[in-house]
Amino acid sequence: MPRNLPPNLPNLVTWCRILMIPLIVGVFYLPDAWLQAENKNIAATAIFIVAALTDWLDGYLARVLDQMSAFGAFLDPVADKLMVAGALVVLLQLDRVEPLVALIIIGREIAISALREWMARIGQAKSVAVAFIGKLKTTAQMIAIPLLLFHDDLFGLFNCQWLGTILINVAAVLTVVSMLYYLRKAGIGVNGTV
Repeated sequence: MPRNLPPNLPNLVTWCRILMIPLIVGVFYLPDAWLQAENKNIAATAIFIVAALTDWLDGYLARVLDQMSAFGAFLDPVADKLMVAGALVVLLQLDRVEPLVALIIIGREIAISALREWMARIGQAKSVAVAFIGKLKTTAQMIAIPLLLFHDDLFGLFNCQWLGTILINVAAVLTVVSMLYYLRKAGIGVNGTV
């Protein structure tokens, strides 16, 4: 490892992602005299996209620099969940996402995080490892949220709010499907039996 790098650069990148979450929220609380509404949308969208890109970057750096750690494996998904939840709360406040959709997505993230922790405690963490359906859900969310934050027409070609709403609803459906998938993989039936 080169001497001028911090001890764990990927974790530092992940912490930066966490620190960007209040910026996404805070942009919308700035006075209009400082930043007009459409510019708030652009700023929040840009911050969210940069934060989302750091999710790829920290994983890449961990592999390339051989700096994978148990703490990084814990922190990375926590940062992702905080970022999505923070953005959804803002979108809910701005009336750009339905409360049920936000509740489904945030509720699932909490439930699956608890399930993974429980499965890790009983030595079965691999049974609830990230699956394709979970990645598909994440992709839909990560495209929908910036579109909803942007809110306006993009280059006059399409309405971001309309497309974002479709994608966030698709993400909500995939959220339920993926949650049922993970519960089944963990051996938990719909009646709560294991």
